[in-house]
Amino acid sequence: MSIMIRTVIRPQKRHIQLDIPKEYIGKEIEITYIPLDEVNQASDNKPVKKMKDFWGSISDDTATKLHKHISQSRAEWKRDI
Repeated sequence: MSIMIRTVIRPQKRHIQLDIPKEYIGKEIEITYIPLDEVNQASDNKPVKKMKDFWGSISDDTATKLHKHISQSRAEWKRDI
């Protein structure tokens, strides 16, 4: 089982040094950086989707089955609480 390291930093200069865990040596790893204010701003501007926005995207039969499944799931949650 490999470990995942995720952290948020506020750099004070252009250079950042990373220490790679020995388990990662020789493996492909992903390193990504993006300003969090841009991520938060992008998510704040998205309109909230409602079920009616998906009208016509799925068949009536599929919608009925989905609605039945959701109703059953909610009933199970209430029972388990």
